[in-house]
Amino acid sequence: MKVTLLSWNVAGRVQRQPEQAALIAELTPDVVCLQEVRPTTASAWTTALKDAGWPYIALAQATNADAGDADRRLAVLTASRTPLAEIELEIDHDLPWPERVLATDLDGLHLVNFHSPISPKPNLVKVRTHVALHAHLAAGHGPRALCGDLNTPRREHPDGRVWTFARTSRGKLRPERGERWDQAELALIKGLERYGFCDAFRALHGYERKELSWQWQRWGGGYRLDHLIVSAEIDVDSVEYLHAWRQEAGLSDHSPLLADIRW
Repeated sequence: MKVTLLSWNVAGRVQRQPEQAALIAELTPDVVCLQEVRPTTASAWTTALKDAGWPYIALAQATNADAGDADRRLAVLTASRTPLAEIELEIDHDLPWPERVLATDLDGLHLVNFHSPISPKPNLVKVRTHVALHAHLAAGHGPRALCGDLNTPRREHPDGRVWTFARTSRGKLRPERGERWDQAELALIKGLERYGFCDAFRALHGYERKELSWQWQRWGGGYRLDHLIVSAEIDVDSVEYLHAWRQEAGLSDHSPLLADIRW
């Protein structure tokens, strides 16, 4: 099976949602994984994608939409041109923000669409979610892929080392976050390597190539937060970021990730 997959944090945009949907329709990937879908745009996204040829749609509901924390109103959505089955994860009870994780089966591919909570959120929601997803993916079998906005790492080095947001800009471990936090952020982007997974972008392009998928508009700095992590059963033919959608069109503060994969 070969598919083209698009993963994009659409930044919860409301007014520009039609433009975002139109660009995706022009690109015609086989699978679309979106992050930061609001309750106010979920219906519009579902309709637009179905009308454009993605009839199979799974949506992780923002179950806490009325809560005071606006971030709990953001969910993830996966759409496919071919049959897609939503999977209930055994780790659901370990996910403090379940609206940020969506697992589906696509012709034997176990695909997880994920939007990580940002570091400052209380109750270690980021740490707990990364640890739970690592355990789930590591224990699985067959082709498995994780895509989305993982909100890490802080820095990537040419030799393959990475610094997480548990560290300062100089790489020193922050005492208020500590080793547990550091290992949790590493769990998905590096820790799965021992189970045969790889960072699809780095596997093809290496670590010497500097890449940003999210950028500060004011200072020009940023991070590569958006990823595709795949198991050994998956071959990656290409993976790139569509920076023009962010830099020129200004449709989101994140660049979409586009990949061709086979299993």
